[in-house]
Amino acid sequence: MQRRRFKNTLTFSDRLAKEAKRFRQEAESKPPGQERDDLLRKARQAETAAHLDQWVSSPGLKPPE
Repeated sequence: MQRRRFKNTLTFSDRLAKEAKRFRQEAESKPPGQERDDLLRKARQAETAAHLDQWVSSPGLKPPE
């Protein structure tokens, strides 16, 4: 069985930033409550993941000695 493969047009960080933006926009349309809090939490998690990805892939990062 062949795996279906596709190339992403956006980088991982860009996709995470796009998702975070989408979560924030959706949260703005919701009234205060649990659902809105969950969307804002997901947005923060996506932003944090994007920052971690940038940090890990930075040229200044050195392996432990």
